[in-house]
Amino acid sequence: MSQTRRIALVAHDQKKDDLVEFVREHEAAFSRYDLVATGTTGARITEACPGLALTPLKSGPLGGDQQIGAMIAEGLVEAVVFFVDPLTPMPHDVDVKALMRLAIVYDIPLALNRRSAGMLLASLPGA
Repeated sequence: MSQTRRIALVAHDQKKDDLVEFVREHEAAFSRYDLVATGTTGARITEACPGLALTPLKSGPLGGDQQIGAMIAEGLVEAVVFFVDPLTPMPHDVDVKALMRLAIVYDIPLALNRRSAGMLLASLPGA
């Protein structure tokens, strides 16, 4: 694992508001990490919490999920918070599954909703 403590943030369209609100509620905890986030999700979080160190990536369908997957494989991500909308079909579903698969393979904590994200954040060192 890299010395940089980094959390990746991703949200499907119908869950972006939920993730932005979650990050805002836990801004102090997230401020202890470098953050990366896919496209619009990253822009919305930066707008809501301008003090956070967040690097925006490409949008999910344009490669952002794969960018996070590469970071996982390189040991550059400590945890992933991915608010998934299970009721909306995703045209880039294979990318989403690949990202989840990499988190599992590399034993990276992966939170898929508010409750699991809260538990994950509370369990990280220094949280």
